[in-house]
Amino acid sequence: MKVTLYQFATSPACSKVRKILDYKGLDYQIVEVDYVERKELIAASGQIMVPALRLEDAAGGDGGGVETIVSSERIALRLEEVCPEPTILPPRNRGLHLALTRYIDSAVEEALFRAAVPDEAEYFARQGADRLALFRYIRERKYGAGFCERMEREREPNFVRVLKVLAPFEMALEQGAFLLGGAGLADFALYGQLHSLALTGALKIPLELPRLREFYGRVDRISAALDDTGP
Repeated sequence: MKVTLYQFATSPACSKVRKILDYKGLDYQIVEVDYVERKELIAASGQIMVPALRLEDAAGGDGGGVETIVSSERIALRLEEVCPEPTILPPRNRGLHLALTRYIDSAVEEALFRAAVPDEAEYFARQGADRLALFRYIRERKYGAGFCERMEREREPNFVRVLKVLAPFEMALEQGAFLLGGAGLADFALYGQLHSLALTGALKIPLELPRLREFYGRVDRISAALDDTGP
């Protein structure tokens, strides 16, 4: 099976999908989509959102042996079908993983996204003025004029909110290396969101959350060969 992931490097959802692919031991090619033009993404998926995953010769597929899946949840469920081991949805905790993942990808994402906006803006500025302009336009169209500048000014309260939102996960990790026992979908969703706090190369997960900082490093190193759940 040939696997191709169309992504933006800054996307938490793409980070989640990459880590699922790593955990399942699948070889895959990454296509870093041009933030402005998105031609390859449109050609592959007929739309402009990432992540998009193209599978060729996947079990149970259609469309002449080629299929493209969009949205990280649909991608995760499809990968579980075509590559069930190692599972990301252990039967005992399947419902909990799905519910927790949806919470992480909504409420947690909203808090971490705001804290990460200044670093994202810096990333796109390095890519070029047109990339930064589009990034700012998309954010300000949704959140209002001056949103990016406001997030720069509100760094401190935004990180206070991050600490509050992430504190329950810090407590959950008192019991083990992963959120619900063994590694699963919710862990990869949380990793994806935490990745937005590492865009500059410096890990900005608050120091008050040492277990989460260890968790991020643990999942960052994960692969199908994982047999060590230590820090």
